[in-house]
Amino acid sequence: MTVTAIYPGTFDPITNGHIDLVERGAKLFDRLIIGVAAFPSPSKKPAFSNEERLEMARTALAHVPNVEVTGFDTLLAHFVAAENAQVILRGLRAVSDFEYEFQLASMNRQLIENVETVFLTPSEQYAFISSSLVREVAALGGNVDKFVHPQVAEALAARLQK
Repeated sequence: MTVTAIYPGTFDPITNGHIDLVERGAKLFDRLIIGVAAFPSPSKKPAFSNEERLEMARTALAHVPNVEVTGFDTLLAHFVAAENAQVILRGLRAVSDFEYEFQLASMNRQLIENVETVFLTPSEQYAFISSSLVREVAALGGNVDKFVHPQVAEALAARLQK
């Protein structure tokens, strides 16, 4: 049996923490789909368009052979069903992430039976990295090269020059 997992997120932008999770998740599953949400939660206002986020993720993850990057604009449960996935992969950076992620996992279990949520923690050097922090550091003139793929750093710099 081929096990397909979906790692959903906004990836605005994709960070080295995301890449770390993908590289490790790709070792656990036969097929790992990075689902870039076209319509993130109402509390998030993406800095990059969906197409830009997809392109950055594809570039940053091109070295991982069993990974696909695709966008979705539906309920995650519908996307998981459409892709015939058996697992939702999520990252937990800190204890503060747990309550929200636990609620999401419980809701998804109600919406899509026979799909499990698997949590991975990031490698220690990436535990503090978030897309919003990377955007903030870049906006304030800080160097984000060690937190993101080189092309993501270029995209951030270009976005800030506008």
